[in-house]
Amino acid sequence: MGGGLMSERVFLLPDLGEGLSEAEIVEWRVAVGDTVTVDQAVVEVETAKAVVDVPCPYAGRVVALHGAAGEVRPVGQPLITVASLDAVEADSAPGGAGGPAVNREQERAGSGNVLIGYGTGHGGAARRRRPRVAGAVPASAAPSGGLGSAGESLRVISPIVRRLAKQRGVDLATLRGTGRGGVIRRADVEAATPASVAVPDTHAVPADGEVIVPLTGIRKVIADKLSRSRREIPEVTIWVDADATALLETRAAINAATPAEPVSILALLARICLSGLRRFPQLNARVDSEAQRIIQSAGVHLGIAAQTDRGLVVPVLRDAQRLTTAGLAAALAETTEAARAGTLSPARLAGGTFTLNNYGVFGVDGSTPIINHPEAALLGVGRIVDKPWVVDGQLAVRKVTQLSLTFDHRVCDGGVAGGFLRHVADCVERPAVLIANL
Repeated sequence: MGGGLMSERVFLLPDLGEGLSEAEIVEWRVAVGDTVTVDQAVVEVETAKAVVDVPCPYAGRVVALHGAAGEVRPVGQPLITVASLDAVEADSAPGGAGGPAVNREQERAGSGNVLIGYGTGHGGAARRRRPRVAGAVPASAAPSGGLGSAGESLRVISPIVRRLAKQRGVDLATLRGTGRGGVIRRADVEAATPASVAVPDTHAVPADGEVIVPLTGIRKVIADKLSRSRREIPEVTIWVDADATALLETRAAINAATPAEPVSILALLARICLSGLRRFPQLNARVDSEAQRIIQSAGVHLGIAAQTDRGLVVPVLRDAQRLTTAGLAAALAETTEAARAGTLSPARLAGGTFTLNNYGVFGVDGSTPIINHPEAALLGVGRIVDKPWVVDGQLAVRKVTQLSLTFDHRVCDGGVAGGFLRHVADCVERPAVLIANL
């Protein structure tokens, strides 16, 4: 073996976005002694909002892994140390291609990645192994935890999943994993938890009977973000009742005509929002307080408020205005499912410019929601219920919903906000208005 001069680089756990300050190591995808390329995924971590792969911006040989599976690492602390070779080792690059020289060229080109789904796209590079250094100990072994009913090793990697299964009395050997390669994930254990099993309460209970709930994880993220929104944004909420009978009929007609591409009410409401934002772009904006300016976004990055077992998250459909109604329906279904499974990358949970919140699924009529900072507006939709309604001078039973718009009064006045909400209500009541404005 040739022994070139070595310089070590320490990769710190990057900012995972959305105010997240720490992450728990789920699985190391490399071990000490492995050779990695630029943007290769080296570790899977779990944040309060999702499980994500973290790519390394350096190429070289892994000399240290800072933390074991199950350990929580703060953002900005060492994650992995990689040594780069200054001299090309002839036996490491057969045929003169793909060796350290190529890795150094990748490093010179730079890594645009922070997490999988960002950047330069080298993350698909195959994992390559160098001969083990004497005494080196791999950071993680193959998935362990006993044998399944067929004698196969259980594919459970995350200690979080093991702990959850133990708490809820779930036999991991009976589960079929839905993760990559059949790995059993948190969602699999939660789905298999018997209804009769009470989820253990880990909250401290003082003598006086009060329950202390630590403000950590996603609850802390939500609390911080909503508190900042309420502190900084002078918000106003306006609302109107709308007859949604024609909208429900339109949806039924669309689904009858194209059963292979069904659309949801949420997809139609998203289409209506996009029509309204095209007419009133002032609401598709954010306020830069430091620079004292309002920034109107060129595209609509539509956030969809989704309640999950982890808490409230707002996945984003980027450039939603480019999608057809059927495309919106498909994207909404995929995104909300991934959000509830906790598999969305932080990139898909940030960068929204306007939020649609269908709180009607909780059986309520109205709300005065807090704006998703730093956005400038949020449309809320209540439940659709039978109510008496005057139609052509006659009393009739119609499908009625309440629409509310919460907006940042700095970006516009009541005329714009009222115009937007009235347009939304008109489209709900008379879908032909929507078609006329496409």
